[in-house]
Amino acid sequence: MVREAQELAPPSSLDQTGLSRRNRRVQRVRRLLRSRSDRAAERAFVVEGAKLVAAALDSGAAVQAVYCRPGGVDPRVVGQAERAGARVEVLAPGVMERVADAATPQAALAVVGFVDVGLDSLAPASLVVVCAGVRDPGNLGTILRSAAAAGADGVVCCEGTVDVYNPKVVRSSAGALFQVPVAVAGDAGQVLDRLGEWGLSRLAGVVRGGRDHTSVDLSRPCAFVLGNEAGGLPGRLLDMADDQVTVQMPGGAESLNVAMAATLLCFEAARQRRGKTPVRRAAAP
Repeated sequence: MVREAQELAPPSSLDQTGLSRRNRRVQRVRRLLRSRSDRAAERAFVVEGAKLVAAALDSGAAVQAVYCRPGGVDPRVVGQAERAGARVEVLAPGVMERVADAATPQAALAVVGFVDVGLDSLAPASLVVVCAGVRDPGNLGTILRSAAAAGADGVVCCEGTVDVYNPKVVRSSAGALFQVPVAVAGDAGQVLDRLGEWGLSRLAGVVRGGRDHTSVDLSRPCAFVLGNEAGGLPGRLLDMADDQVTVQMPGGAESLNVAMAATLLCFEAARQRRGKTPVRRAAAP
């Protein structure tokens, strides 16, 4: 239950002795950072850095606990966390460096409940990004960030895509995980079937041979379908797509990073939609 807002005592009033790395709550943080199965079992993950902790709190996510470095307590984050009912604790010297996943440990981290939504909660949507086998955490984080910035209605992470709660995904999303709805789904074919039922045009991103993405009408409701960094989309998903789109590369590069391609596609859709309301096509009977 969220506690009633209260005046925050100075940071020095927090227990500055700090939790040791053997503390059971600290060990839980380590497990959640390192183990996907533990994250799934507890439906909780870790965000690192005061800015990401603040983004989680601002979004209304279920922040369970905030852990701070000794002497590095940000009164604003602490106050926001306490008003939200989250436990705030200080770690003993050196513990943050031993626990955190980031190469440069931040002043704070937090344990947060899962924020993903059910696929059907994205309906009705006019712009969706489907990740079907995106494996690199940095790529998925950037896709989330670009989708949020371009105003997409949601991102769907299908089976074979890296865990959206992987700490590298969370960091590289730069808070976008709390800004754009994310659905964690299973089979990509079933996802495409569902999006087709909603009347979205399913556009498969391909390295070459597709229509120039700037010549495709992206003002209509659509879903960009993006595949594995090395192998692209499997044939069965290409067959299910309503069209294929390619980002032209006049400079002769072999291919674009999937996150960069997603960024260009999302912002081309945003450009075409300025001042327009996407018109949904009739769903198939």
